Amino acid sequence: MDKSITHSDWSLIQSFLAVAETGSLSAAARQLNRSQPTLGRQIHALEDELGVSLFDRHARGLKLSEVGAQLFPMAQQMHVAMNAFSLTAAGQSQELEGSVRITASVFASHHLLPPILAQIRAAEPAIQLELVATDATENLLYREADIAVRMFRPEQMDIITKHLGEIRLCFCASRSYLDRAGRPNSPDDLLSHDLVGFDANEQIIIGMREMGWPVNRDSFATRCDFQTAYWELVRAGCGIGFSAVRVAEADPEVEVLDINVEIPALPVWLAAPQAMRQTTRIRRVWDMLAEGIKADL
Repeated sequence: MDKSITHSDWSLIQSFLAVAETGSLSAAARQLNRSQPTLGRQIHALEDELGVSLFDRHARGLKLSEVGAQLFPMAQQMHVAMNAFSLTAAGQSQELEGSVRITASVFASHHLLPPILAQIRAAEPAIQLELVATDATENLLYREADIAVRMFRPEQMDIITKHLGEIRLCFCASRSYLDRAGRPNSPDDLLSHDLVGFDANEQIIIGMREMGWPVNRDSFATRCDFQTAYWELVRAGCGIGFSAVRVAEADPEVEVLDINVEIPALPVWLAAPQAMRQTTRIRRVWDMLAEGIKADL
C-alpha cells in the first residue's frame, strides 16, 4: 500500500499541527473551528494513511510520538508554504467588494477604532469589516487578520509596517476616589494610594520599576488583565490607574493626575502581509485606517 500523502490530505496535516501545538483534541478543535470528533477522526485517518502512530495518549492529553516529533517540523514548513501560496493568490485580487479582517488590542478596539471603522463603512459600503479585539498577537502570515493595529513595531519578514504616531499615557483616577482619598501631588505620594494594576501581565510592574518605583504584584490592590474591564475599575473608584490621555480627558468622571511624571508613550503601527497589501480593498482600508488614526492621536 502506498503510504504517501495525496494532495487532498492537507486538512489532515492541519489537524496534526493543531493537536501537536495545543496538546489536546479539544483545544485544537477550538483553534480550527471544527468538532472534536471530526478532529479525532482526521488524526486517526492520517495515522492509518501513514501507517504510524503520531501521538502517545496520556491522561493530560496527547504528546507527539517519536515519529510525530520527526514529522512536526516538516508539517510546519508545509503550513508556511500553503499560507504563502494563499497570500500570494489572494493578493492579486482587484475586487473592491469583500471583507477585510482587522486585529487590534481590546483597548484600541473599544476606544480608538469604532468611529474610524464607521467612516470606512460610510465611504466604502461594498467592503465588510471584521474586527478581532484581542491582546494576543495574531499571525498575519497565517491569514488570521489582513491588517493589524499594533502598539509595537512588528518585525516579521514579509510584513510591511507604517508608524502612525504615539498615544500619550497618564496616571488617572475617578474624581470620586480622589475626593475620598486625596490627590497625590508628587511621585512619592503615589504608593500611599490604592493602585489598579494588571494580574498576570507584568507590563505595569516592569514599567514602574524602570521609572524608580519598587513595586511588586501586591502593590496593586485591584488587578485585572482585560483592558476594558481594567478601565471600568479605574472609573468606578478602585484607585489610581493608567490610561491614554485622550481617553481619560474625555471622561467627566475621571481626572488626569499632574505629578510631574512622564510615562513613555505607546507607538501605533499598522501592519499587513506584503502579499496582501496590494489587494484593492485592503489597500483602501489601510489608507483610511492610517488617515483616521493619525487624525485621532
